[in-house]
Amino acid sequence: MVGRYLNPPENALVLCVDEKSQCQALEHTQPMLPMRLGYVEGVTHDYVRHGTTTLFAALNVLNGAVLAECKPRHRHQAFLAFLRSIDKAVPADLDVHCIVDNCSSHKHPKVKAWLAACQRWHMRFIPPHSSWLNQVERFFSTITDKAIRRGSFSSVK
Repeated sequence: MVGRYLNPPENALVLCVDEKSQCQALEHTQPMLPMRLGYVEGVTHDYVRHGTTTLFAALNVLNGAVLAECKPRHRHQAFLAFLRSIDKAVPADLDVHCIVDNCSSHKHPKVKAWLAACQRWHMRFIPPHSSWLNQVERFFSTITDKAIRRGSFSSVK
């Protein structure tokens, strides 16, 4: 996998693709508590829950560009819809090497059938228990720490 990141095939785009499920839209009932001398910025623990969403993301490791979509559920239909969105966004003259984990939605028969029909797509599955090889996990970690946990959201839209 690391070789694909460092030396991608010619005329190909290498994307790390994954999903972050159960992203909660929490609306805090109070504003953030400001930082003061001797105290870090804080947040109250009471909130209103406005549902969950699944964030699908494809990270281009070479330039850091991210294609992302939110879907209401984490199923093979949503994953397939996201792959189709990627397919439309990537220039037709490039192959797509897609690095994914071993989630069942990535190996669903309908996903396999679509991939078989799209000759330019090449799925690469990372070994189990090695999520650190899928660099999009770093993207999820960053947005979780800097946006999702700190934000106040009135809807999943």
